Amino acid sequence: MAKLKNLPVEKNKEYELYIESVTSEGMGVAHIEGFCVFVQGTVTGDRIRALIVKVKSSYAYGKIISIIEKSQYRTETVCPVFSKCGGCQLMHIDYSYQLEIKKSIIENALSRIGGLNAVVSEMIGADNQFRYRNKMIFPVGADKNNNPVCGFFRERSHDIIPLEDCALGSEINSKIINIFMDFIKQYNISVYSEEKHEGIARRIFVREAFNTNELMIVISVNADRIPHEKELVNALLSVSDNIKSIILNVNKKRTNLVLGDKNVLLYGREYIVDYLCDLKFEISPNSFFQVNPHQTKKLYDKAIDMAKITQNDRVLDIYCGIGTISLAAAKKAKYVIGVEIVEQAISDAKKNAERNGIYNAEFYAADAAEIVPELIEKGEKPDVVILDPPRKGSDENTLAAILKVKPDRIVYVSCNPATLARDLKFLCDGGYHIKKVCGVDMFPQTVHVETVVLMSRKDK
Repeated sequence: MAKLKNLPVEKNKEYELYIESVTSEGMGVAHIEGFCVFVQGTVTGDRIRALIVKVKSSYAYGKIISIIEKSQYRTETVCPVFSKCGGCQLMHIDYSYQLEIKKSIIENALSRIGGLNAVVSEMIGADNQFRYRNKMIFPVGADKNNNPVCGFFRERSHDIIPLEDCALGSEINSKIINIFMDFIKQYNISVYSEEKHEGIARRIFVREAFNTNELMIVISVNADRIPHEKELVNALLSVSDNIKSIILNVNKKRTNLVLGDKNVLLYGREYIVDYLCDLKFEISPNSFFQVNPHQTKKLYDKAIDMAKITQNDRVLDIYCGIGTISLAAAKKAKYVIGVEIVEQAISDAKKNAERNGIYNAEFYAADAAEIVPELIEKGEKPDVVILDPPRKGSDENTLAAILKVKPDRIVYVSCNPATLARDLKFLCDGGYHIKKVCGVDMFPQTVHVETVVLMSRKDK
C-alpha cells in the first residue's frame, strides 16, 4: 500500500484527462505523469473530467464526469442504455474511426502476442452498421422489486437491464419480447433466478433468416414444459406470418450456456431456411450460423478468394460448423473434408450438402485435435487448409498435423486476434509465412472483429 501512495492519482478524486488512444476492450487511454488511466465511453481526442474509481500499482480506472472538449471522432449514440449495457463498446465513435481502431487491434495483437510484423492490407466495413444481427438472445429474470424483466445483462454483471429494443437486431424483436413478457405476467409464470436456480422462464432466443424472412423463436426454460403452451404459441404467432418455428428448449442445468440439450417443437418445423454464398441452409436452434449474414458473405468470399482453390485441389476445412465454407469451397475444389466437434452441426452440414446437390464434400463429427492428425496419418494430403476456430483458437495437435502434411496454402479465419496471433506464430515457426491479412467488421459498434489470413510455405 505504501507504493500506491506515491502514485500521481488517488481514488475518488477528479482529474482532467486527454484521451490518447482506444484499447482492444474499447476503453480510452490517458496518462497522468506517465501513469495510465482507462476510461470507458471515451475516444481518442476527448478532453474530459473523470473520477478515479479504482487504482492499481501500474494503472487506474476512471469514470466520465463531464466532457470538456469533444473528439472529432465522437458521435451521438442511438441507444438509451448504451452506458449501462456494455454490449456496444464503440457506439459513441464515428464508424470510419471504429474501423481504424479494429485495424489497430489486429495489428497490435499480431505484433505484441505473435511477434509478427504483419500489416492489415484491407479493412472491409459494413454497409449496415445497425439492425444487422440475425440472432438475438434476451435473458429473463426479476428486478430488485421482484418484477419480471427481459433485456441484456449490465456490463460485468448478471443484473438484467430492461430493454424495449436493441439497435443491432431487427425491430421485430421488441414485439416478441413484449408479447412474451405479457404472457408471463398474465399467467404468472415464474422467471429464472441464477442465484437460487429456481423459476421457469430463462431466455428468449430469436433467429431471423434475412434472405427468406423466416423467423424462429426459442423459449429456454428451467423445466420440462411451460404452462399454457397453446396460449403462448397463439400469442407469438400474432407477431408475424413469417414465424415458421417455435421451440421450447429445456435447460435445467445450473449453467450459463444459452441452450440445453433438449428441444421440444411447439409449432412449425425444427429449422428455418436461409441462403448464404448462393447456398441454401437449414438452421436449427443449436446451429452455428454467423450473426451478420451480409458481412459473412464478404468474409467467406474473401477467404475463398484468398485460397485460390482450383478443380485439382483437395481442401481440409477445420471447425467447419454447418459446412458454410466447406460447401462454398466444394463448388471450386476436387474434394473437401469438413471437421467439426458439434454432432448437430455435422448433421446439418451433411443435409446442407445434399440440399445443394454437392457430393464432393465429406464431414466428420470429431475433435479436430484427434481427427486431423488421424486423417493425415491415413494419407490425407490437402492442398489447402482452412481454419475457422472458436474464440479459443486452434490447438498444437491440430496445427502440428497441418505442418506435417505441408499444404500449399493455409487460410485462417479468426474472431479473436489474440489467439490468432498465437497460432500464426506456431505456423510461422513451422515453415510458413504470412502473405496477406484482411480485417472484416462483422460486428459494428462493438470491439469484435474478424480476420482472414493467407499463409504459404516459405520453401515455395
